[in-house]
Amino acid sequence: MKSKGNQGGEKRKNEPDNSTRFNRYDVSSRKKPVFGNDSMNCAKIGEKGDNEFYSGGSLCSADLGLMLALGHADIYCPVSKRARISGPFVVEERTKNPSIEVLPNECLFEIFRRLEGGRERSAAACVSKRWLMLLSNMRSSDIRHTNLSAANGASDDTKMASADEDLEVECDGYLTRCLEGKKATDIRLSAMAVGTSSRGGLGKLSVRGSNPVRGITNVGLSAIAHGCPSLRVLSLWDVQDVGDEGLMEIARGCHSLEKLDLTKCPSISNKGLVAIAENCPSLTSLTIESCKNIGNEGLQAIGRCCTKLESLTIKDCPLVGDQAVVSLLSSGNTRLKKVKLHSLNITDFSLAVIGHYGKVIIDLNLCKLGHVSPRGFWVMGAAQGLQSLASLTVTSCIGLTNPSLEAVGKGCTNIKSMCLRECKRVTDSGLVAFAQAAGSLEHLLLEECDKITQTGILNAVSICSKLKSLSLVKCSGVRDLPPQASLLSPCDSLRSLSIRSCAGFGSRSLAMVGKLCPQLHHLDLSGLTRITDAGLLPLLESSKAGLVKVNLTHCLNVTDEVVLSLARLHGETLELLNLDGCRRVTDASLVAIADNCLLLNDLDVSKCSITDSGVAALSQGVQLNLQVLSLSGCSMVTNKSFSSLRTLGESLIGLNLQHCNAIGSSRVEALVEDLWRCDILS
Repeated sequence: MKSKGNQGGEKRKNEPDNSTRFNRYDVSSRKKPVFGNDSMNCAKIGEKGDNEFYSGGSLCSADLGLMLALGHADIYCPVSKRARISGPFVVEERTKNPSIEVLPNECLFEIFRRLEGGRERSAAACVSKRWLMLLSNMRSSDIRHTNLSAANGASDDTKMASADEDLEVECDGYLTRCLEGKKATDIRLSAMAVGTSSRGGLGKLSVRGSNPVRGITNVGLSAIAHGCPSLRVLSLWDVQDVGDEGLMEIARGCHSLEKLDLTKCPSISNKGLVAIAENCPSLTSLTIESCKNIGNEGLQAIGRCCTKLESLTIKDCPLVGDQAVVSLLSSGNTRLKKVKLHSLNITDFSLAVIGHYGKVIIDLNLCKLGHVSPRGFWVMGAAQGLQSLASLTVTSCIGLTNPSLEAVGKGCTNIKSMCLRECKRVTDSGLVAFAQAAGSLEHLLLEECDKITQTGILNAVSICSKLKSLSLVKCSGVRDLPPQASLLSPCDSLRSLSIRSCAGFGSRSLAMVGKLCPQLHHLDLSGLTRITDAGLLPLLESSKAGLVKVNLTHCLNVTDEVVLSLARLHGETLELLNLDGCRRVTDASLVAIADNCLLLNDLDVSKCSITDSGVAALSQGVQLNLQVLSLSGCSMVTNKSFSSLRTLGESLIGLNLQHCNAIGSSRVEALVEDLWRCDILS
């Protein structure tokens, strides 16, 4: 490249100085050039008026040959006013360092399969996502075992297992993990699979929700299938992007699967469930909920292949019909003991099959079966096949009427627990007929059964000689009626009575119940705003066995007189007392509790008319076992109670001071510091 400059060495007008062209020349030293990768960056040797020559010698000698031998080079002849070096100028281009990332996956796979120790594989998985995904797709059979690595790696894996034992091992003896929400990603699943593979992999995995941006897909589930061949329990809740491919990988890799829970998994269909049925013969529990693409075909395969199935729950699956229920129950070797069928398009035929073939069913739960008529329930009971049934729950089934309920009672002679919710067509006569037929009944719960009245309940209680607990919840048909207890026999077996949020239930009804139930231990009357001292006092006096747990939440008309009577009559047995919202309860109640309730360990006086004097009396009482105390909303408790609360705190493990606005934050902080064993809410 020839220079177009003036041969006389004088610079032309308006010609830029050469020093502005070469920005990487060390002007201060003027001894050596600074080389760069850009061919335009070169050294300028000499400036205008400089008579010194470059002291390093000519670059057109052996140095040039050495540079050319090292690699590619650019040759550039700089523009100069005076040529002082006859040879070309060389700028070296640096060669890139070799990287293991250029290796194809096949080569990396061969390297990884020789990493026998779990510590080494976990370390390699931390290098990059590519390495992690490659390692997560390796099965245990892919790993090459050598005697040397076995000797060295065994101790490392044992140390890793012992270090994480407290965090990962459940009481049933296998590793467990739970991912929720944003933490549920394929990367985390892959890391779990690689990190636990040396210890046999996970035994239990629960995924609840998924990351909205990079959630769990078939890739993550495949990693679990490859790295956790001993997986026994798998729960997938609200995982939108996992489909049949991922579930099929689980089926192929996890033959020991025992429990499977699929809830809100719209991408999983019969194909994935069939794969589970054909490859996981040890399946004992199956839950399918809100999976719109799973129907009869998949469940029929489960019925054919999974002969060890003991628990079945199917809910909100529109494609599931009678064919699925028939396949699951009609086989002669069925082991199903627990069956829940909710919101399905099944008919009377399914209930007839249950009644005929459900010989080992212990727990049956039927909910919102809109296509089942009274005949279906009647046939289920009349088939006489549910002889082992111990617990029956029926919710919002229009087919359950008085005759069908009586047939169920006659056909299920060993039933011990009965729960009826929102059964609008069942009346007093049906309840009494069922009670007469089911002589072994021990637990009865009625919720929102509006056509059942106090008369039916009292008669049923009088008939059931083995009844241990009775619960009434939001039964609007239960109202005060004239006394009739003298006509009924007492139920000496009843130990627990719960009447909650029954707006019509009043003091007269409560007094009758007290005469019928003299051996109560547990009493729950929460939400009964109409009851007064006049109804409660006879019940307390008639309870001879000694009350242990009493809940009077939001019984607005209860006063100190009830609490004083309770403390005097049942103070030696009382362990829990809840007076939340009883605004007419004052310090006098706390004084009585402090003097009489020796075994009390849980006391709730939230929103009661309690002051500092009451808290002080409680702190000086004889009770030594108080562990939980709630003063939430007691606005008259102030900083003066600090020393009393600190005294009580010696035995407390829970203290609720929420909405106690008269207690300063500094006092609360001091309590938190002093009572380090106690969980304080403020």
